[in-house]
Amino acid sequence: MTATDLARLSAGELLRLYRRKAASPVEATRACLERIERFNDQVGAYCLVDGEGALEAARASEARWLEGRPRGLIDGVPTSIKDLSLVKGWPTRRGSRTGDGAAPETVDSPPVARLREQGAVLLGKTTTPEFGWKGVTDNPRGDVARNPWDTSRTAGGSSGGAAVAAALGMGALHTGSDGGGSIRMPAGFTGVVGIKPSFGRVPTWPHSPFGTVSHIGPMTRTVADTALMLTVLAGRDARDWHALPGDGRDYRVGLEDGVRGLRIAASADLGYAEVDPEIRGAFEEAVGTLVELGAIVERADPGFSSPRDMFCRHWFSAAAHLGRGLAPEQRAMLDPGLLEIMEEGERVSAADLYELQAQRTDLGMQAQLFFERYDLLVTPTLPLLAFEAGLEVPDRQRYARWIDWSPFSYPFNLTQQPAASVPCGFSKGGLPIGLHVVGPRYADGLVLQAARAFEAARPQPMPEAPRRRDG
Repeated sequence: MTATDLARLSAGELLRLYRRKAASPVEATRACLERIERFNDQVGAYCLVDGEGALEAARASEARWLEGRPRGLIDGVPTSIKDLSLVKGWPTRRGSRTGDGAAPETVDSPPVARLREQGAVLLGKTTTPEFGWKGVTDNPRGDVARNPWDTSRTAGGSSGGAAVAAALGMGALHTGSDGGGSIRMPAGFTGVVGIKPSFGRVPTWPHSPFGTVSHIGPMTRTVADTALMLTVLAGRDARDWHALPGDGRDYRVGLEDGVRGLRIAASADLGYAEVDPEIRGAFEEAVGTLVELGAIVERADPGFSSPRDMFCRHWFSAAAHLGRGLAPEQRAMLDPGLLEIMEEGERVSAADLYELQAQRTDLGMQAQLFFERYDLLVTPTLPLLAFEAGLEVPDRQRYARWIDWSPFSYPFNLTQQPAASVPCGFSKGGLPIGLHVVGPRYADGLVLQAARAFEAARPQPMPEAPRRRDG
């Protein structure tokens, strides 16, 4: 077995090898670091790499495995952290020049603490747009996360760096955050798996400036690894008063139970979205697969109109609040698009926010009533294919902001429901397409169960190396 082979294995496969002493955490970590060194300049997945620290942690893990005393569920598994979370000993720059000179953190955020407690080997931090504000991943620091299937295309965002790292074997487990689709959109564009768990499932601190639409979740190459990672991340942390009570659930239990007999609503457009014909075709094939697997599938839209304006007022006003904490010289450093939405958010009044909360409550009720009739909802993850890297939108005539090309993701941030993206095919040009699986609040396990059933029926390859397509 070569070092490169180890880097392309899932966390579950690595752990089985460690248990048999057929491979070691040091070998796996070196393999991942080697891929980072080979590919990162091409794809911009990592903004910080701590090779020395990772190898030190891997050696400690190797010693534990040799003694037959692994620390936890993911001891020795190479893992990355999105650069919006605090990691003790590393700076947190959040993709911003305003973070230049940031001192190393003195504490871990809750997700990082849980990963470290379970033995994860932390490789480094993955790239984010500035403060995670948009659905693609480029920032004023000069970082651009590029799609490994075609490096001229975007990887999506804001967890674009994590998605690229997952796809290319630059680590097995990766944290993402999702305030409007930031796990699912890059997962869909790059062909990996990601879940936005129910709000509060994964504790976080400090809280996102974008408030109660923001969730932390896993991004991996397989649904089984996603379930394993969610098991580690979930639970209570006293620093997060929104966190759900920890019930000790193992999300791998029941993962193989399939979809036979489940009532699944299928909506190609939620009743209002414009969808690329290739993506609609791939979605119809995916629905056919679910029927073949025994699901009871009905064509049904959730029944709400587009909540775009509701989401924008929430997002833009939160950005404005973030901007108030910056000095004038810092604001001058910002991504121009972020500065624009900050200025738009300044026009949202307190009365507007109260009205927004009332509208959001009504949306949540409509969604909850819909899921009284159905166990799950499936849609495309995205309505379009990955477009040119470095752009917020592919066409300014059609889209004002990234929110306009992500109609399937942000509604379920507003409603705080679990939702996952699993790959469901490729375009004629070889770009990944994602299937979006949405469940009622707190049905994270059911979402993963359905994603796993689909994955098992329709496995999809990962790229061996970054590629660029001409024409």
